[in-house]
Amino acid sequence: MRPSLLRLQPRFVLAALASALVFSPATAQDPPKPKPAMSESDEIARYCAALGPSIVEARAAYQLRRLEELEVETREQVEKLEAKERAARDWVLKREQMMKTATDDVVAIYAKMTPEAAAAQMASMDDQIAASVLAKLKPGAAGAILAEMSAERAAKLSTLLAGAQPADKS
Repeated sequence: MRPSLLRLQPRFVLAALASALVFSPATAQDPPKPKPAMSESDEIARYCAALGPSIVEARAAYQLRRLEELEVETREQVEKLEAKERAARDWVLKREQMMKTATDDVVAIYAKMTPEAAAAQMASMDDQIAASVLAKLKPGAAGAILAEMSAERAAKLSTLLAGAQPADKS
């Protein structure tokens, strides 16, 4: 009797599978080898080495950002100092101009006057001129003249003498 094709087919399939399993490259390979255990210091070193470049980049970026902030702060401080320097120069120029307006002759005239008469004359004078004359007088003579003036006028001229406010403020 002849075996049927159906009976041969399962045998053929089983034989083919068995030979495929025996001779396949998957069975010819060795099982994966476990990685050798790394020591803790090796793991730390590997971790640090992996993070090293990004840490350096982050530090450089921080330092660059901080430098830019400091540059802005420095520019602002320089601008403030330059403004203060300009104000001081302006004050010195105004003070020098005030001192030039009182000539030595005018000062000599007011020095010989009585404090009452000098105060009466200075009451109608321009603030700058009166302050410059008082500045060139001896302190005793200037004090006597200021004592004869009204308190408001004496305070205004004293403020100008001290240089605390510009002459054009009223």
